[in-house]
Amino acid sequence: MTMNPRAVCAPLLASAAVVGIVALVLRAPAPWMLLWACLMLPLLALMARWSPVRSGILAGALGVATVAVWPVPLVWATGSWLDICGAAAFWSLPALAAVGAGGHLRRQAARARQAVRDARRDQQLELARDLHDFVAHDVSAIVVQAQAARFVAAQNPGQAVRALERIEAAGLSALESMDRTVHALREASGGPTAPVPGLAQLPELVERFEGGSLDADPEAIRGLSREADTTAYRVAVEALTNVRRHAPGAALVRVAVRRAGPAVELSVTNSAAVRGAGLLARRRRGGTGLEGLRGRVEAAGGTLRAGADADGGWRVCAVFPPQEGSLG
Repeated sequence: MTMNPRAVCAPLLASAAVVGIVALVLRAPAPWMLLWACLMLPLLALMARWSPVRSGILAGALGVATVAVWPVPLVWATGSWLDICGAAAFWSLPALAAVGAGGHLRRQAARARQAVRDARRDQQLELARDLHDFVAHDVSAIVVQAQAARFVAAQNPGQAVRALERIEAAGLSALESMDRTVHALREASGGPTAPVPGLAQLPELVERFEGGSLDADPEAIRGLSREADTTAYRVAVEALTNVRRHAPGAALVRVAVRRAGPAVELSVTNSAAVRGAGLLARRRRGGTGLEGLRGRVEAAGGTLRAGADADGGWRVCAVFPPQEGSLG
């Protein structure tokens, strides 16, 4: 059976203080009272560190009073009221110092607990962003292909089979994303890590997006830092996911990675949506994906812009600074 310091420190200190006051009234020898006062100091520190505030205030007040007044009988007969108050004030200082030391340890422990809570919350938000950035993209692809298969199954079974193959590929990709999430959890527990996808996987991403085209400059991609590379890939995933959600049937979806002066620019451009192209657009809800990515892009030193084109389409553009020494 373990002893809970939060439950025993305040009662123990209060009991010790009452015993000390009784001994003081009974005129116990001064050396014994001095020893008792010194023993009260660690109890005061433990009380300030562990006890609940309400019970700790009462016990602490009794403890400080006991330590402060123990020398009063020594100066009572020969000293003035000023001497008595001075002695009590002098001995209250170590008592208050013990309370302050315990309170400091209490604050440090509270800050450590808050830091752990903040770290857990940040990890949860990171996992939620990973699920949004990657799994939502693959799930939206499954929905779109399932809709397409349903509409063409009767007239063109071959196209339905192709749609089912794309559904299978998107499902496998979603499982890979879930595996990365599990690896991230293992990493937080000290387990092995999993690689985060970057622009090296961009051709595969665009290939899975029916109707998409890619124009990528390998030199520009190599000029990105690791953080910017993974962030740029997330921007591409989110932008393509939004095309499926908000612009179904768009005739043009173009992904480009190129130099923009000394910087590197990733852009995803789509033409206007085809009216009535799918059910996904009618079921969509406004999200915060691009807003979340904006913070990621800025953390990597870049900027993110998104807006409508003159032809009614949409363009997402992220600009990243190059690595030092990577671009001339």
